[in-house]
Amino acid sequence: MGRSRSSRPRQADIAREAGVSQATVSLVMNGKPEAVGIAPETVRRVREAAERLSYVANPAAVRLVGKRNRLLGVYTFAATFPVDVRDSYYPFLAGVEERAAGRGYDLLMFTASSGAHADALARVRLADGCVLFGREASIAMIERLLDDGFPIVYIGRRDELGDRIPYVGADYARASAEVVRRLAALGHERIAYLREPGDQPSTEDRARGVRAAGVPGVRVRAGGRVDSGWVRAQHAEGVTAFVAETVELHASLTGALADAGLRHPRDVSVAMLGDDVAPAPGAPVVSGFALPRREMGRQAADLLIDMLDERPGQGPRQRLLTCPPVAGETAGPARRAPLEGPE
Repeated sequence: MGRSRSSRPRQADIAREAGVSQATVSLVMNGKPEAVGIAPETVRRVREAAERLSYVANPAAVRLVGKRNRLLGVYTFAATFPVDVRDSYYPFLAGVEERAAGRGYDLLMFTASSGAHADALARVRLADGCVLFGREASIAMIERLLDDGFPIVYIGRRDELGDRIPYVGADYARASAEVVRRLAALGHERIAYLREPGDQPSTEDRARGVRAAGVPGVRVRAGGRVDSGWVRAQHAEGVTAFVAETVELHASLTGALADAGLRHPRDVSVAMLGDDVAPAPGAPVVSGFALPRREMGRQAADLLIDMLDERPGQGPRQRLLTCPPVAGETAGPARRAPLEGPE
């Protein structure tokens, strides 16, 4: 009988796969095949079998058989880990770390820098379970982990595999709709919305919220830097408010507005569908909403630990957290004055 899909691969599974004894597997995996004269061909078969099964030695099994490691993995689908407090992902990590420490777990941190998902599949299994985050997720990797019964929780909504992926996300759709409705209440009838290209869940959720606001005068631009000529043309056509999806698009927009001699909120209003964790000193607070990043990290760690402790009744496996509104200083009543040049 083959091993259960819900269990980690063991040395006995590798032995069956490679057609050798478990003792041989142990010697190969512990780096001692030459010492006892194991043939190179046998070593190759064992290592290839281990790679196919995504086997990784459980450090807890070396120390104390039958005990969990009490290690939580944190994996980002990016080349570097967000250890800079100015990184927008850093509060997620801080929340995970805070809750893990409070519940007696240590952290192992992984990145996608190796570029090989097979390596990542093996590495994350050093931990008891793993919190994952990042816009560019590998759904194939996630599916493999789920197929193997490895406990994971994603920070951010992911519904590519239906209800199989536990996640803690932000309710971007509702918050984005509220931002556009607030602008409409200020008299803005024509609004330009700058969104990222592609169909990432966070981008799609924000776009869905913008559409759900029910403001007919919203025009959408997807991707690319904007320049002074574009914002001047929009303003000339009656656009009185600009909404940027991300910090990067907001920076591009505000630079173009300055080059065009348009100030906010004097000439146009500006809003962002989120917030900046590291605004420039003295910069105005941008109108929009705040992401509950640290709380998302806390709840993701709690959800994962509850899964490890087999406490399924501690809350939904897929949840979206409310994003508090931010009135900010960059949006005001619509003004349809003639375009003024730089002062």
